[in-house]
Formats: sequence, C-alpha cells, structure tokens
Amino acid sequence: MPGQGRAELDAAGITDPALRAAYVNCRELNARHGRTYFLATRLLPRERRPAVHALYGFARHADEIVDDLGDHRPVAEKAARLDALSAQLERTLAGHPTDSAVLTALADTAGRYGIDGRHFTDFMASMRMDTHVTGYATFDDLGVYVHGSAAVIGLQMLPILGTTVPRAEAEPPAAALGVAFQITNFLRDVGEDLDRGRLYLPAEELAAFGVDRDLLTWCRRTRRADRRVRRALAHLVAHTRAVYRRAAPGITMLEPVSRACVACAFNLYCGILDEIEAADYHVLHRRVRVSNRTRAAVALPGMLRAVVARARS
Repeated sequence: MPGQGRAELDAAGITDPALRAAYVNCRELNARHGRTYFLATRLLPRERRPAVHALYGFARHADEIVDDLGDHRPVAEKAARLDALSAQLERTLAGHPTDSAVLTALADTAGRYGIDGRHFTDFMASMRMDTHVTGYATFDDLGVYVHGSAAVIGLQMLPILGTTVPRAEAEPPAAALGVAFQITNFLRDVGEDLDRGRLYLPAEELAAFGVDRDLLTWCRRTRRADRRVRRALAHLVAHTRAVYRRAAPGITMLEPVSRACVACAFNLYCGILDEIEAADYHVLHRRVRVSNRTRAAVALPGMLRAVVARARS
C-alpha cells in the first residue's frame, strides 16, 4: 500500500486489514479513473479522504457495468448485473457481509457518516435508466436521470465535507454542483456517448438550433464541424455555467477544511467548459482535457488554503 494511502487510513482510524484493503481498492479506482476528483480529494484532511474514495469506487463500479465501451454483453445482461448489484448493496448496507471490496468500503463509509441509503438507491435507479433510455426530450426529462446520477453524489458528500449551516440549507447547492459536473461531462463526452447509443443533451434544446442526433452522429463519423452544432453547444455551455453559479454559494457553507477541495473541483470542471470553448466546440470527435499546467495552477493555491484551514481548525 502506498505511504499516502496508509496515512489516510491510519488518520481515519481504519485498522481492520480486510477493511483497509477494501478502501485501498477504491482509492486505486479513484486515482486511475478520476483524475480531477482524485486531485481535489487530496486537499481534504487525510482522515476524510478514504470515505470519498469509497463513494467514487462504488459509483465507478456501477457506471462501468453500463458504460464500458469494451464490454459487448447484451443490454439485458448488463441490466441483470445492475439488479444483482442493487440487491447486494441493500444487503450490505443492512449489515450483511459481502465479498465486494467497493461495497465493503461503501457500507463502512455510510455507517461512519450517516449517509442516507436512499441516495445510493436513487443512484442505482439512474444507472438502470442507462440500459433502456437512449435520449431525453427536455431538461426536465434529463433532470430525472441527473438527480440519481449526479445530484445525489453531492448529497452523499455533504456529511463527509461537513457544513457550517444546517445541512438542509447546504443540500440544494451541493446537488446543483453534482448536476453541473455531470452536464459538463455530457458536453465533453458527447461523442463517446453517441458510440454507446445514448445522447444526454436534450433534444428540445438541440432542435432550437437545427441539430438532431443524426447530425451529431454525422459530425462524429466525418470529424467535420457544423455551425448549428457549434451554436447549440455554446448555448448548453452557457446553461451549464448558470448551474455552476447556483452551486457556488454552497462552497462557503462547508466546513473551512473542506472548502479548498470543492473549490478545486469546481474550478477544474469549469476549466473543462473553458477548453470546450477554446476548441471552438469541436468536441464530437475528440475529448478535451484540462492541461497539467492548469491543474497545477488550480491545485497548488488550493493546497495552501487547505493547509491554512487545517492549522486554524
């Protein structure tokens, strides 16, 4: 186990070898697949990081069942795997042992921080939608999906981050931030999602600019741009920035030791929107990324703020 991982588990008081191994598994998933999320997590106090890794590990595990482009199993089989995971999740949260590392760590985290089990149930419901829903007509329709796939992630995180206001007051901006992150991912990954047979950008919003799934697929296949697509994506980027503005006040509602972490993730994900704009919205055939230089420019000041906040606490 890397020294940093050991230090985090020691700080969290996690001593059982099997439980430590489960958390290490989740940490490795976060480090390997969630570069932005993992970097932001490093700004939290050590004792809180394992819980964030557990939440990420579970979400990644479920998401890969439906989103792995290398998995060509029938949709019905993927749906059955999700159903099995949901049943196993329910048993594990009820205190029954499991051989799943991610569920072992998740159940421990949920118990330690009193995370409401319905947030995990709602998340699994949205994962099931990915097995049979291929598009969304309006933002209201998409909202049903992103509640479970994204808003609940913000709600799961709140007990770990801590708040300086009643938690109910901090929940709306926390949920909004999860949604903002998710829609940012939809904009960045629109080409890959088309390859999966899904489109998360609302058809009504696209149609206002003369765009439909066929045009997006054509742009993906030919690697060519279209001014109608550019205008539609610019509109959706502006919409997403408005969601970030609704979420921003929630950062100051968090405990001071947690603010640098969330501010870092906030700025890095906004940076993805900046990169989409810088690419002139040509994202159908490639995935834009925030550069390592930008990551460092955001993370290093955050690290300093985190150290100061910990010293004061």
